[in-house]
Amino acid sequence: MAKAPRSGRSKTRLCPPLSPDQAALLSAAFLRDTSDNILEAARAAPVAAYAAYAPRGAEALVVPHLACGTRLVLADGDIPAPAAVEGFGRCLLQAVGGMLAEGHAAACVLSADIPTLPTRLLVQAARLLLAPGDRAVLGACDDGGYYILGLKQAHARLFADIAWSTDTVAAATRTRAREIGLDLVELEPWYDVDDAASLARLSADRTGFAAPATLAVLAWLTETSEAVPA
Repeated sequence: MAKAPRSGRSKTRLCPPLSPDQAALLSAAFLRDTSDNILEAARAAPVAAYAAYAPRGAEALVVPHLACGTRLVLADGDIPAPAAVEGFGRCLLQAVGGMLAEGHAAACVLSADIPTLPTRLLVQAARLLLAPGDRAVLGACDDGGYYILGLKQAHARLFADIAWSTDTVAAATRTRAREIGLDLVELEPWYDVDDAASLARLSADRTGFAAPATLAVLAWLTETSEAVPA
């Protein structure tokens, strides 16, 4: 899920400790590392890389920050959907439907705020989704959200009646899966970077994906004596 990096509109919960310009720079690095990570997963599993963007016409603001070979899918939420699917849920549902419409056997919506996500988790998600039978694959975040949701069909109910950007998102998604009798397989939890505490964790983290673009930005901030939590 790719939001164009723009000062004052990207990663605003990181301001402070970062300035709006610094937060936008870090957001751009996250996009590059996340798209690179997807392509790395494609070396071990049949994975196609997409960036779901909005609004229509913003392609030129997103493409420069993506790994070569990443395709685009519109996710502005402007689609027919049940009334209970609102806000960000409509964007997620549109992204899933758009990728499935391209003929793929399954589709995942993935956070762009997880630059160090271990590649093996992307590979695991792909392999689970390609096995026979309908199911969902969920990777929960430590803050109660999720970093990935993979589906073989665009089950709109999984995006219904969800309080987005809260610590109940993953739990509510599990409940929706139970309501429709959908098998839900969970991956190892990971963390996304959306506040000062998780930025501090990122600064000290040397596990998971190497995230070279992100590490380069963090190193630059440190070298220029800018405030980076540790």
